[in-house]
Amino acid sequence: MKHFIASTIFVAATAAMSAALAGELWRATGFEQPESALVDAGHNRIVVSNIVGNPGAADGNGYLSLLSMDGKVIARHWVDGMDAPKGMAIAGGKLYAADITKVRVVDLASGKLIETIDVPGAVFLNDMTQDSAGKVYVSDMLADTIYRIDGDKPEPFIKDALLASPNGVFADGDRLIVASWGKGINRKNFSTAEPGGLLSVDLATRKITPLPGAQNFADLDGVVAIGDTIYATAYMTGTLYSYKRGGAPQAIGTFKPGSADIGTDGKATIYVPLMGEGEVAALSLD
Repeated sequence: MKHFIASTIFVAATAAMSAALAGELWRATGFEQPESALVDAGHNRIVVSNIVGNPGAADGNGYLSLLSMDGKVIARHWVDGMDAPKGMAIAGGKLYAADITKVRVVDLASGKLIETIDVPGAVFLNDMTQDSAGKVYVSDMLADTIYRIDGDKPEPFIKDALLASPNGVFADGDRLIVASWGKGINRKNFSTAEPGGLLSVDLATRKITPLPGAQNFADLDGVVAIGDTIYATAYMTGTLYSYKRGGAPQAIGTFKPGSADIGTDGKATIYVPLMGEGEVAALSLD
């Protein structure tokens, strides 16, 4: 989600690590700063958000695309009329997309943009997720806040400096898993005084718990969980990490800088949007 030009010193090593450590199934190309890849299981497809320009500019250039599960483009411009869409969530037959200070709502069946939800006080809305009760959550990376949306009503769910620039969010049972970018964020280049890590937020009590062994290791972006394993991306280095409680984060693949809000089929595949390359890569975890 960040318009950040990283050093080319990563490039030579990244392709080798990607091939060696994670099994790439396919790549889809031709996107415009793809920030998020979300599986729409009900329609057997993947939704991709395209920022197209400054990620903080309300310029009307952003849109959503559709991919088949095997990486073929179904619709390059499925939903237009957005500014800089980023993370997404699905609940109640609707797709929700974070769009700077608003949340866009799309009817999944028709692909029509049916509503725009203003989020009072929002600065830079980022990733989204939905819980088992159909409530939707959206992180505000530059305000240390996570909002909850019930239907079309947004409210602050938790605001705390411990969130440390919350980026990725993923509802996992009775908790939210949060991937933090880090403390002391520089809004010009998104560098941090202290790198981020993985957190857990109890959905009932809203208590924040740092996940043991997974603190201060990277400026984290997207996050998903499959079984007892958490996967997270580090945008600045392009690294994909896996983490199990009691262990330490392990690098299982590296791309060029720009890996963003990952999605999953919940089984053995992760979908990685590569903002700098305009691509989405599918990785097998088997």
